[in-house]
Amino acid sequence: MGTPAPPDEDGQRALYGVWGRRINLAVLAPALALAIGGAAAARGSHLPEKGEPPISAQTQRSGGVRPPEQAALRLVSTELWFELDPSRRTLAARARLRLRAEATVPRLLLDLDSNYAVRSVTIGGRALPAAAVQRPDGQLALAAPLARGATASVDIVYDGTPHVAVNAPWDDGIVWSRTPDGRPWAATTTEGYGCDLLWPCLDFPEGEPGEALLHITAPRGLKAPSNGRLLGVDALPDGRSIWHWRARQPNTYAIAINLGPYEVIEGQYRSRYGNQIPLAYWYLPGEEEQARALFAEFAPTLDFFEAVIGPYPFGDEKLGVVETPHKGMEHQTINAYGNGYAKAPEGFDWLFHHEFSHEWFGNQLTAANWDDYWLHEGFGSYMQPLYGRWREGEARYAVMLDAQRNQIANRAPVVRDRVLTEEEVYEPAKGGAGTDIYYKGSWTLHTLRWLIGDAAFYESVRRLVYGRPDPRPGNFRPRYGSTREFEAIVARVTGKDYGWFFDTYLRDRALPELLARRDGDVLRLAWTTERPRAFAMPVEVQVGEDVRRVAVPGEVRVPAGAHVTIDPAARVLRRSVAVEEYQAWRTRSTTSK
Repeated sequence: MGTPAPPDEDGQRALYGVWGRRINLAVLAPALALAIGGAAAARGSHLPEKGEPPISAQTQRSGGVRPPEQAALRLVSTELWFELDPSRRTLAARARLRLRAEATVPRLLLDLDSNYAVRSVTIGGRALPAAAVQRPDGQLALAAPLARGATASVDIVYDGTPHVAVNAPWDDGIVWSRTPDGRPWAATTTEGYGCDLLWPCLDFPEGEPGEALLHITAPRGLKAPSNGRLLGVDALPDGRSIWHWRARQPNTYAIAINLGPYEVIEGQYRSRYGNQIPLAYWYLPGEEEQARALFAEFAPTLDFFEAVIGPYPFGDEKLGVVETPHKGMEHQTINAYGNGYAKAPEGFDWLFHHEFSHEWFGNQLTAANWDDYWLHEGFGSYMQPLYGRWREGEARYAVMLDAQRNQIANRAPVVRDRVLTEEEVYEPAKGGAGTDIYYKGSWTLHTLRWLIGDAAFYESVRRLVYGRPDPRPGNFRPRYGSTREFEAIVARVTGKDYGWFFDTYLRDRALPELLARRDGDVLRLAWTTERPRAFAMPVEVQVGEDVRRVAVPGEVRVPAGAHVTIDPAARVLRRSVAVEEYQAWRTRSTTSK
């Protein structure tokens, strides 16, 4: 997910105004009260545990090939009212969606977990009769045709028991927890299974709303930090409070609910682009010293990204982080953090850094198809060794990259050039590349940077992220991208076709293998790839103290008795028998225990 898989035993970490008005509480309260009562009655006295209530394969599915009638819909905006009840583990909610049809559709087909009961639906202010509201598995089908170019405003009141995550964030749902002093603490994650775990949505990457307004009711003594900019907090007579947030074009899985007795550290950062960026970290009571140490990492990390990639995409909202009872997730402007303030030899918190990298790679740049998932995770993972290099130099960069290299599995291609679901990419059991989207993706970028040079590499990345070479605050918006687009950008920037490079590293399963044969005073080099192709990757060869860049296939004259080292600085991702044997040994050692 946004967070790489847990580390192995060796501890090799995977360095990896509501549309101009305020909500009318008097109007909303009766609907939510009805929903809360319905949820409680349906649930009875049982409190759901991990994995409960179960979800169907349809709800678990995110992305993939969509029915034409749904693929034609665009979510112009969404307004969501959420009230979680930690004592009953229920959710009462209301959604107002503004939908536009890119082509005429016979009905409105949305995704919504079947564990929720839909209490009412209105379209354009008129109630839809019950017969026109269907609940096919994991979806909500409304008998309301929409002509091409037309828009519809849909209000949905629903309630139920949200699915409890088994091992968030590597699977999804809600995490119900308690703070050390026993107070309620809850958070949601939906990247893998999709936004339909929380709200009626278009559960595929291009289903982002243009704007999201969030109204989250927090129980007495709790706070509800969320996405975007805080519009205000309303205190209710019974001690509850409603937190109002506005977020600009959040990706579908970014919308998050967080509840806890949080304290907050806030500040302002003046960026190298001249704009002021609000900073905020919500943490649990009793952790102020550790929290301030983490907060101190915000500004230098932000400066790194703005220097090497470009302006922070959401500077008009905030750089926000919230402590959660799960490891972490890239919830746009409210990244989840649960790393326990762990110390690391590289001197910064890799998990905070990784999730923050997704503000550029995942939130600003969103893969239009889960097949291009590595654009989120490969780039996000590569930013940690790059930051190590920024802070300390080449030695730290090499150490951090080496930890990633030892975890590349090569079980499946990273990119398959077809529309896929999230799980078809993330789960090896479903044919996916799994964590190779992190580590192989990162090393692919490391090799590409050396191959084309820093200037071309960073210009290509900047064009991919912002859609332009000259980003400044206010002159860009979040966008969708793809591997094919990145290839085209690299070709345009460099004036060369690197299709052979991307095909070998992303579309082949196996790594290229460098064959070296020494005949007398001649060292002959050649590549072999999984599928035959001209693989024009050069390599550095060190003969004695002399290092030269050699075209392959090619040969190098080697004086008799001279020591030869191929690729001494590990510039090129290639097959390593030693790494394969190490991985096999680790697997045997683990399974025999």
